[in-house]
Amino acid sequence: MKLPFAESYKIKSVETIKKSTVEERKNWIKEAKYNLFNLKSHQVFVDLLTDSGTGAMSDKQWSAIMEGDESYAGASSYFHLKDAIKDITGFEYFLPTHQGRAAENVLFSALIKEGDIIPGNAQFDTTKGHIEYRKATAVDCTIDEANHPSLNHPFKGNVDLEKLETVLKKYPKEKIPLIIVTITCNSAGGQPVSMENMKDVKKLADKYDIPVFYDAARFAENAYFIKIREKGYQNKSIRSIIKEMFSFADGMTMSSKKDAIVNMGGFIGFRHREDFEKATEFGILFEGFITYGGMSGRDMNALAQGLYEGTEFDYLETRIGQVAYLGQKLKDAGIPVQYPFGGHAIFVDAKSFLPYVPIEQYVAQTLAVELYIEGGVRGVEIGTLLADRDPVTRKNRYPEVEWLRLAIPRRVYTNNHMNFTAAALINVFERRNEITTGFKIVKEAPLLRHFTVELEKI
Repeated sequence: MKLPFAESYKIKSVETIKKSTVEERKNWIKEAKYNLFNLKSHQVFVDLLTDSGTGAMSDKQWSAIMEGDESYAGASSYFHLKDAIKDITGFEYFLPTHQGRAAENVLFSALIKEGDIIPGNAQFDTTKGHIEYRKATAVDCTIDEANHPSLNHPFKGNVDLEKLETVLKKYPKEKIPLIIVTITCNSAGGQPVSMENMKDVKKLADKYDIPVFYDAARFAENAYFIKIREKGYQNKSIRSIIKEMFSFADGMTMSSKKDAIVNMGGFIGFRHREDFEKATEFGILFEGFITYGGMSGRDMNALAQGLYEGTEFDYLETRIGQVAYLGQKLKDAGIPVQYPFGGHAIFVDAKSFLPYVPIEQYVAQTLAVELYIEGGVRGVEIGTLLADRDPVTRKNRYPEVEWLRLAIPRRVYTNNHMNFTAAALINVFERRNEITTGFKIVKEAPLLRHFTVELEKI
């Protein structure tokens, strides 16, 4: 008989979580102003808000923490991390930062100015926020297939080359400081970018003399999809694929809280010394000296170890397999999800799920609240709230697809938790026709409002 699949790790430590009642959850979410970010952790049973910084570190990572060098300058932990980054990505120069949005802040401070145009594939919330904060404009050049959840396309995160070249032709190169390629593309449903597309983007960028930077928070997951989906890569190792991927980039930002499986940390990788030196000024200003950059020595040690663990095939197969396990449960129940399943989360098509909730009443947020009330499962809205308002007109931006994202932490939950999550969402699906109204905004911030927004039920 064929041996069944089993996880590539065993559990050494556990954390107790507690169930609650529907009535308790109704009161808690009301007190939280219907914003799931405002819930306390003990009020959540299965927490799928994000996969960022929520993973379980390994015994080797915890051991590395104990050997952290906390010297302000020249710590051995910095050089451990430098060696790991060069070994895995090929980038000679790097700046440590305390997390991914800090990496964006440092890099964009060095490269982006008011009036600039930044094309890419569906930049995520903090990326777009940092761009618009600088009064620049992010342009989405993702392929149209990404907006068709049921369409089976292996690389829905790909950049549409025609859209990209239209932008590059329209504006002088002085207005386009960089192209950002997000791997995997979170806003498109955690969808990967093919190696062929990366090559083509770099070729086009070189034609117009524009540098390419990767938002590489989930680069290892992207490499896994290339290995299993793209012709010619099945027999290549994950790390050789990663090296090839980064060969088509001039630099990268990294939220290490994802594929490096740490609770805090990030960095910027550079191919060219002049870019590194330009960003160094802002790294020191915002994060700290260049050999710690907002991170402790122990955290840099854990990150260096995590980069190696996060790029192992067996680990990636287990991690991405669990995401697909949940996705298949939902798909089999008729729930509309982004397909094929992405690397870090399952994305539910909220507009198809709740057809009677008006779009201006925040459909994906409505679904997220209903799922929490049903089972204590916390997801997150990737829809109109996250899309924010147009910086000029101040009107809501309505994305083509409203997603409820169920982001799965790394090495944290068992498949029983996935079964529980699926059952809770299926219960909501069975009463979906009864859900006809959503929410209105009571209070919001001018930028990145979804983190702190306050809502009222209609």
